[in-house]
Amino acid sequence: MRATKRTPAGDALSDLVLDLFRLNSRMLAAGDRLVAGLGLTSARWQILGAITAAGRPQPVAWLARDLGANRQNVQRIVNDLHKDGFVAFEANPHHRRAQLVVLTDKGKRAFEAAMRLQAPWINHLSDGLSIKDMETVHRVVTALRTKLEGSDEPDEQA
Repeated sequence: MRATKRTPAGDALSDLVLDLFRLNSRMLAAGDRLVAGLGLTSARWQILGAITAAGRPQPVAWLARDLGANRQNVQRIVNDLHKDGFVAFEANPHHRRAQLVVLTDKGKRAFEAAMRLQAPWINHLSDGLSIKDMETVHRVVTALRTKLEGSDEPDEQA
């Protein structure tokens, strides 16, 4: 069986993806350290952010969709946040079993505090980086995400 060779663009993207995996791990660890004193982790902070960004109460499945995450993982984190008083559940008038997730006052305060910590941290992290380069990376990542959305498996090209 003959192995298909990667194109130069495929090689470049493969290198980028490996670096993105490494960056993701470092960003999550740094985020965990940043918000640990608030009783949060990067994952919890991300869920609180998704709830805030939604603008209205949503069920876990919708939050997971908005995050591009696995519903079961989001449910586990939401359950932990609920146990610790950061979120509450409300009845969903459109679906009896899919409760709506809402921030409690404690959750709102924690998210706001996390964002106050994030601003100087992200400003420092961006020092010396070109805005144009960051915008280019953002466009590339967005284009890749768009190509991957809706696909559970990599495309197989013969």
